[in-house]
Amino acid sequence: MGDNIESVVLGGGCFWCIEAVFDLLPGVVSATSGYAGGATADPTYQAVCGGDTGHAEVVKVEYDADQVSLEDVLDVFFTGHDPTTPNRQGADAGTQYRSIVLYDSGEQKARVESYLAGIADKYVGPVVTELEPLERFYPAEEYHQKYFEKNPHQGYCRVVISPKVSKVREKLAR
Repeated sequence: MGDNIESVVLGGGCFWCIEAVFDLLPGVVSATSGYAGGATADPTYQAVCGGDTGHAEVVKVEYDADQVSLEDVLDVFFTGHDPTTPNRQGADAGTQYRSIVLYDSGEQKARVESYLAGIADKYVGPVVTELEPLERFYPAEEYHQKYFEKNPHQGYCRVVISPKVSKVREKLAR
């Protein structure tokens, strides 16, 4: 592992889906499911699912910037979810499933803004991805970590996550 480790926090639906696609990207050091973007301290899964915390289900992606760029990370993120559906990804609905990028510096914010401007015309509808400063990341409960890897035959994993993983695999193979 190199010395140039950077991170970004991304939300785009269920964090199990986002985490699973980042396991495919070379240069990603870790992908940790969690909660961010809200006001409630130390949120739980039940509280976030209730929709009252303001938090989104997110994944903190740590990557070796000498091997993979922020733009490469964003390519995988936007391949793995639909950024044009406000507060929804498929059947998962609520503010906790919103499309969001939480940045940790002004430089990172500018790079994400540039990326978003570059993809805007690739979608039929407007890109509704929120861009906010990261105030705090709360790791999710342990049973949420590596969920797809641990439960590949579970119904949600087969029906929802597997197609997203396949789509990202195809993109990375090009």
